[in-house]
Amino acid sequence: METFWVFLVFLAVLGAWMGFNYWRLRRAATVIDNGEFAEKMHGGQVIDLRDPSEFNRKHILGARNIPYQQLRQSTAALRKDRPVLIYENDRGQLVTPAALHLKKQGFNEIYILSYGLNGWNGKVKTTK
Repeated sequence: METFWVFLVFLAVLGAWMGFNYWRLRRAATVIDNGEFAEKMHGGQVIDLRDPSEFNRKHILGARNIPYQQLRQSTAALRKDRPVLIYENDRGQLVTPAALHLKKQGFNEIYILSYGLNGWNGKVKTTK
């Protein structure tokens, strides 16, 4: 019976942690689909958070590569008066901390591509 309660408490803590992270992300950025992303690209700054080697193989046409590890040093290169659109692969491990960092730095319009590059159906640039 004690094991059951430990397991139940663990599930409650895990659920609360996941809910808190989801809530933080929703306050910092908006997750948008391909259509909205394509519309906002024209007036925004498209940032690929992946490593340069991944970026060079394939990226959304018009995107700039600012790897997540360099984002803190490169924030000054972004304009706060224009929307920032960020993406990576479909994993989504980098977009949440990147969005939170950008929000903390004073960026108000932050958008995340739903399902990342793997879900993108627009134009891409690839190397052969």
